[in-house]
Amino acid sequence: MISIKNLSKSYKSDNGVEVEALKDISLEVEEGEILGIIGTSGSGKTTLLRILRGVEEFDEGSVTVGDYTLKPDSSKFYFNQVKKETAIHLQRSFGIWPETALDNVVRKLYAAKYGDEAGTDFEEAHPLFDDEAMKLLELVGLDHKADHLASVLSGGEKQRLIMARQLAKKPKVMLLDEPATMACPKTKQAILDAVKNINEELGITIVIVSHLPEIHKFLADRVILLENGEITKDGDVDEIVDEFLADIDPVVDLDIQSTDETLIKACDLDKRFYLLTGGDVLHIKDISFEVKKQNIMSLVGVSGAGKTILLRMLGGLDLPDKGDVLYKLTKNTGDCEETTWVNIEEACLDRMEIRRNLGFMHQEFALMYYATIQEQLAVKLGYKRWDMVEEAKKRAKEQGLPDILLDALYQLTDLPLREAKSRLEQIGLEPSILDELFPKFPESAIKEEVADLFEALDLPLDILSRKSYELSGGQQVRAMLALVLVSKPDVLLLDEPFGDLDPITLRTVANSLKNICNKFNTTIVMISHNTDFIKELSNRALFIDDGQLIDDTEDVDKLVDTFIGFCGADYLMS
Repeated sequence: MISIKNLSKSYKSDNGVEVEALKDISLEVEEGEILGIIGTSGSGKTTLLRILRGVEEFDEGSVTVGDYTLKPDSSKFYFNQVKKETAIHLQRSFGIWPETALDNVVRKLYAAKYGDEAGTDFEEAHPLFDDEAMKLLELVGLDHKADHLASVLSGGEKQRLIMARQLAKKPKVMLLDEPATMACPKTKQAILDAVKNINEELGITIVIVSHLPEIHKFLADRVILLENGEITKDGDVDEIVDEFLADIDPVVDLDIQSTDETLIKACDLDKRFYLLTGGDVLHIKDISFEVKKQNIMSLVGVSGAGKTILLRMLGGLDLPDKGDVLYKLTKNTGDCEETTWVNIEEACLDRMEIRRNLGFMHQEFALMYYATIQEQLAVKLGYKRWDMVEEAKKRAKEQGLPDILLDALYQLTDLPLREAKSRLEQIGLEPSILDELFPKFPESAIKEEVADLFEALDLPLDILSRKSYELSGGQQVRAMLALVLVSKPDVLLLDEPFGDLDPITLRTVANSLKNICNKFNTTIVMISHNTDFIKELSNRALFIDDGQLIDDTEDVDKLVDTFIGFCGADYLMS
């Protein structure tokens, strides 16, 4: 079905340096086989998949998919024919129509026959294709959602709908690029079951790229290990997965114990979301808990349970309909300390002080590709370092900005850049106002400022002058951590920012976070769908389901095992 012979592919970086992505690869895939591709970030997995899809040219060798062979000098016709032989599913791609699930599949079936998906005549198409479309929806476990609008499907359901649409093209090969990495165990299991059904019932050859060993153990007939663009192993799944994990760092032997001091109080939180057509989508109801100093607390639950909304309410980025989130603030007043509780909902200068000691990493948190690490740290310190914040207060006073407006603007510095710009545009302000109020920290002083943090993160100081694409995958992740930790925040909120990391890099992150908590007494509240990561790092866990707090315990292992059973996640038991 697939034959690859002596395949090589190189890229040129911005500075003209040639990078070898694939080096003299040869590979055979049998018809109806599920081939797994495993390797760390940057090993060449996605490049290989794009070449098999017919959307990426290459330098040397040949690639045969079905009845068509591609070579470096092949015409566009042959690349287009390979596209027809294959279908691809990308982890973060949701290219679907704002119609029902059934309409989406019917459109693709209509287009496969008549070549015009946009101009589908549903009056003509439904009688012709409804039965076939329902069979495809049943195959991916979505037949019960046939009349649901695609926009109200969960992330995992959207991914399965995309699979059904791809199957409507009747491909010979299905290419899957991390199809379930960011999903919760329940969603991931549904996606993996759909892949198995596609392979077993339709006999479609499947090539799946994933850095999660448990996915390959559950799905793959055979696995190849890619390292630095070369196939270093090809064969037995268990053997190759074990070799892939052989170089993983040992667990840092630090047992982080929380104290009895309460830093955050979540009191009777209530927030409700509705469909325009009527009915609740989610109702977070009567949730109360306290976060103790040096808690490493995980919010555990399936996708859509309310974890991210709860975390954003803790960070003051979304406000509850009812209830309060209170932060402990200790001020020095002469010879003594004064403790007050600050409501994260209420704009005031005290809330700025809470935010200054708060770090938030979003799911889409990323380094800026066009700026050096040093430049990005300088911006973050301009937002968070205490003396820079005090200077901002003075500038605001000189410009006649009320304290409440200054605090509202300061809130935006914890949002993803795109969301912050959008909110400023809504009120008629230019994004440059943040730069004016919070100018960058002097870059010449950065090295001294971050030396102890970089030591805790095991980062060399010479990366300060580099841009993100010049760093290894592990260095990029630790540099992202350095950005959010550079001001030594008391509290760190993590919204699944490490969900798409391979297990080797994730272990590095877990060890780094332990070192940070041990050195700086940092308190962490985090969301993760990686059950091993939760067990290794957390000293407390909250189980959230359908907006309700089900369990709150320090017995993290037991709670996680209960959650795996709740999700029916067979792939984690293989």
